[in-house]
Amino acid sequence: MRQVFRLVTWAGLGSVLLCGSISLAQSPTLASTIEVYVFPAKGQDASQQSQDETACYGWAVSNTGSDPFELQKQQQADEQAAQQQMQSAKQTGKGAGARGAVGGAAAGALVGEIAGNDVGHSAAVGAAIGAVGARRRGAAAQQQAVQQTAQQSEGKEEATAEQIDNFKKAFSVCLEGKEYMVKY
Repeated sequence: MRQVFRLVTWAGLGSVLLCGSISLAQSPTLASTIEVYVFPAKGQDASQQSQDETACYGWAVSNTGSDPFELQKQQQADEQAAQQQMQSAKQTGKGAGARGAVGGAAAGALVGEIAGNDVGHSAAVGAAIGAVGARRRGAAAQQQAVQQTAQQSEGKEEATAEQIDNFKKAFSVCLEGKEYMVKY
């Protein structure tokens, strides 16, 4: 009987703790949305913490010139632009083979005419050679454009990450000044 009572007591305590933790789970704070962890070291209540976070957010934006939410929007726009540039670079190389074939055919026909060979056969050989050469040049140009776009995108991502890191430092300094423990 005593074991059953302990089991029921522990089960009741567990449900109280579970319900208590569920009721403590509130909407995310401003700090948590930017992945900064804040603990009220002087017993500040949730309302005071929210006011302090809002004030420190504004202070950090004005001191760093960066707003992480705006940076996130800009980063998404940059990613879309980079994808469009890559698609454009890929499309640019697609017509190169046909253009090279036409030029190669003309050159082959001219050489065949001058040499007194079969003009049709010379044009066909020239077209094949021109198409292969143009495809290779087009593929190389396409690869270079894709690499350049990727490098630019990577550079922008690094700059954005640095701006966000600087913002978090400023935000944290402000909250620490208001007697919170802060980690990011």
